Amino acid sequence: MLEKLSIKNFKSIADDTISLGMVNVFIGENGCGKSNILEALAFASCASENRLDTESLYSKGIRVAKPSLMMSSFQGQKQKDDIEIGFDFGDDDVKVSYKLTNNDENGIRDAWHFQPIGNNIANQNSSFSIMPNFVIYTLATKALRGIFTESRKTPLGINGENLDIIVANMNKKELAELKQFNYLISWLEEIIVDTEDTLKFKGYKLNKSDSRLYFKDKFMSKKNNFFNAENANEGVLHILFYLTLFISELTPHLFAIDNIENSLNPHLCREISKVISKLAIEKNKQVLMTTHNPAILDGLNLNDDRIRLFEVFRNDKGQTRTRRINVNAENKPEKLKLSELWMRGYLGAISKTF
Repeated sequence: MLEKLSIKNFKSIADDTISLGMVNVFIGENGCGKSNILEALAFASCASENRLDTESLYSKGIRVAKPSLMMSSFQGQKQKDDIEIGFDFGDDDVKVSYKLTNNDENGIRDAWHFQPIGNNIANQNSSFSIMPNFVIYTLATKALRGIFTESRKTPLGINGENLDIIVANMNKKELAELKQFNYLISWLEEIIVDTEDTLKFKGYKLNKSDSRLYFKDKFMSKKNNFFNAENANEGVLHILFYLTLFISELTPHLFAIDNIENSLNPHLCREISKVISKLAIEKNKQVLMTTHNPAILDGLNLNDDRIRLFEVFRNDKGQTRTRRINVNAENKPEKLKLSELWMRGYLGAISKTF
């Protein structure tokens, strides 16, 4: 497990170190640097693969910019010419740091270079098998519906592509686990993958979608009660993606999710937060997530040290910093829910300008 992430001179992060658990949730106002934390990890993952071309950076979910904009730049301070990102895998006895440089002032593509520094890689092979698979998932409804397939990353695309394929490749045990969570969608009776794509010839898919994923609605007529992902609501697609991501053995064991609350009802946000926290621990999946929805926090058990909540903020110099939020039943003001604590300003992670 990745226990510690250190970042220097990457975008808005001048110098910060974060001690991680299995489930890590980052909250803060818009533009405070939450996504930059995820991207720093993705950037170093590219370095570990020795694939720092622009296409590889994009495939990890990084917002690629002119090199000078990828490195920290603050008023009154001379800009440094390299980025440093370090990992500590704790019990696996692996500590690795990368120095990344790009001296191309014109921003020509694929000019990044890296140098390992201060490494302790006594057991690197076993610990780093997960590193090349790290990606940032930012779901897009059209991708989930199979209407476009921009991402080339497999087995699951970073925008939700290939959801039908990975469901089709689940074993019986995984499918049984998946079915246990049908209760999250009140109308859902069954999930079907038409592997031969025969249903499109019966008019159930109008050739806009490549997805072979179908859903049965238990309230509809038995003669006419299933439909393609192309016609499904956003919520069921997002929920199915997250469940599949945590249940399937084909998915990475270390990954990030940006804005996990997208397209989800607040009540559903709370429940999915509980569910994926439980699955992450059971399936040994480590995740870093950002959210703007307070309901996500109400599904977190912060008395479990494996589940951690962080405030992300800019200091008085504009530099991104993180602070772990420790809240339990004894020290909660008025014993409020975490969502209420956030909305009332007890946790920080809100704008100070209004």
